[in-house]
Amino acid sequence: MLSNKLDHFYMNEQQNISNVSTTWIENLALEEINMEESGIINFNEHLNPMHLLEESSIDLMESLKEKFEIYATKFNQYRANKDNSKLIKIFKISNTVNDFMLYRNTLKLVVARRSPDVITIGFLSNSGGLFAARLNFETQASSQLHEIKAHVSTFNKIDWKFNGEAIDIDAMARHYLTEFIKHSAR
Repeated sequence: MLSNKLDHFYMNEQQNISNVSTTWIENLALEEINMEESGIINFNEHLNPMHLLEESSIDLMESLKEKFEIYATKFNQYRANKDNSKLIKIFKISNTVNDFMLYRNTLKLVVARRSPDVITIGFLSNSGGLFAARLNFETQASSQLHEIKAHVSTFNKIDWKFNGEAIDIDAMARHYLTEFIKHSAR
């Protein structure tokens, strides 16, 4: 009986370990190898959050794009039988690290890294109009882009916030995609 409990405990621990991101320690090991080979030593780099902000913003953009791709693919599966012109298309924006846009019926939803600590999201119509998604606490859409901002806290922990509140990537993707679909349906 005790053996079964221990086996169960160790299986749970292995599952927890496999869910832990080890990218930072892998990068640290590679940096040390590069340091040994090049002879260039930088002891203070980890204290400057700009490198971490760059990585974090790229990761956030990739996560957002992945969510949009999953949801758009599912939407398109339902729309494909009805009208191919109503499909959502996702494009990479050229000459950027990982900015992207969704396109449908002359409307674009543009997601872009303005800087390592600011990601902007907004709609762009073919008529040149730029506007932000509506929010549940606003009576109408604002004319400005929404900004998701990074906040660096203790020990260089990076939190992404919108209007001072922590973001949830799933909720954010659902909100913007719903707004995009509603506005582009016309």
